[in-house]
Amino acid sequence: MSTMMEMPAVTVRDGVDAGDPDACWAAVRDRAAEADGRFVYAVRTTGIYCRPSCPARLPRRENVSFFASAAGAEAAGFRACKRCYPAGPGPAACDAVLVERACAQIADAETPPALAELAAHAGLSPWHFHRLFKRVTGLTPRAYASACRKTRMREELNREQRVTDAIYQAGFNSNGRFYAATRSALGMTPSAFRRGGAGERIRFAVGQCSLGAILVAASAHGVCAISLGDDPQALVHALEDGFGRAELVGGDTAFEALVARVVAFVDDPRIGLDLPLDIRGTAFQERVWQALSALPAGSTASYADIAAAIGQPSAVRAVARACAANRLAVAIPCHRVVRADGSLSGYRWGIERKRALLEREGCA
Repeated sequence: MSTMMEMPAVTVRDGVDAGDPDACWAAVRDRAAEADGRFVYAVRTTGIYCRPSCPARLPRRENVSFFASAAGAEAAGFRACKRCYPAGPGPAACDAVLVERACAQIADAETPPALAELAAHAGLSPWHFHRLFKRVTGLTPRAYASACRKTRMREELNREQRVTDAIYQAGFNSNGRFYAATRSALGMTPSAFRRGGAGERIRFAVGQCSLGAILVAASAHGVCAISLGDDPQALVHALEDGFGRAELVGGDTAFEALVARVVAFVDDPRIGLDLPLDIRGTAFQERVWQALSALPAGSTASYADIAAAIGQPSAVRAVARACAANRLAVAIPCHRVVRADGSLSGYRWGIERKRALLEREGCA
């Protein structure tokens, strides 16, 4: 007589119940990777248990049992599949760990590592590694290395007495490459950055929208701030604090037209907002903001989802801080990030505005 037996049903997270055979079978049939870790399925005719996404041939439904954990399946006498390794971390988790290590390797290097070097360290071919890195982070390894150098550039410009010293401390091996990167990284010349933005000209205007007061500001390179609030003067003071010694000037008629486009987008997110943006943040913040920008209107994601998307699943709190540091309301849609249970969390411009934006997008 077989020693295999059915275990008591155990409820597991995200609404999947090991005792709900119809829901579990649907996940197995679809090879749903998102169900990995929520339950395992065991096949009586083979004595093997698998994760839901296992690529093995689909068994007959009448031969399948479901367990809330690998331990439960093994206690019933089943052994782990050697193809999907259901007792260990899932493929997505393993990929995230590889990419997180590669990110740390890039960030710690004095000069950007070659693609072949990164791939060899991960035990993958360069093509496979490049594809995996971009899928997990949304950036190519070269783009991520560039973002890291830009972050070091800001730090070194604040630390070093001479711009030339900052160039080499930041990992640039020539003046030409450094100055080619400074405009996109700083929004101004290196010397202006060291002076706190003195000499930079930022146009701005304050108006009204359906969510209250709105301020839109732009440098020569694009929109650098979109703020919402109750007090227009408070928005102006926040702009002054955020851009130090830059010259702030009122917008002209053409600029008012740009503000009108932003206001229209706030009222109806479906029209989109195709404007050049002057985004200024650390390498980590820019990765978070890029992941946020990939969220379509009408959808939401948790902080954990975003952390996983950039290849750093343990950086949930850092993701929350990056969301709070976003200066471009609605253009970088941090309002689409919610708690794991779907409830609304904090929002730089007020929780009621966050709720209103989500309602307009049809996801609240």
